[in-house]
Amino acid sequence: MVTSFDYDDIYMENIMKTMGISQFKTHALKILDQISKTQEGIVITKRGKPLAEIFPYRNKEKNPTPGKLAGTFVFEKDIITPIGEDMWESCK
Repeated sequence: MVTSFDYDDIYMENIMKTMGISQFKTHALKILDQISKTQEGIVITKRGKPLAEIFPYRNKEKNPTPGKLAGTFVFEKDIITPIGEDMWESCK
């Protein structure tokens, strides 16, 4: 029986941790808040066997916007001349 709960015991490293289902059930809201903050997932186990993985929600843009990067690139006509021939020799 868990008498006190310290979420730091689960997230001591940046490695995905495991947690028993009964402990997760008891502290679910606190654990979900921490998952949201740390952006790290956990594996829920039942009798020592993996049952589910809980990952933080990540907003993924499904439809990329055409032209989103328009105007952000600079195209140079000659990439050698701006720094001079002697600089290219020193970079070898």
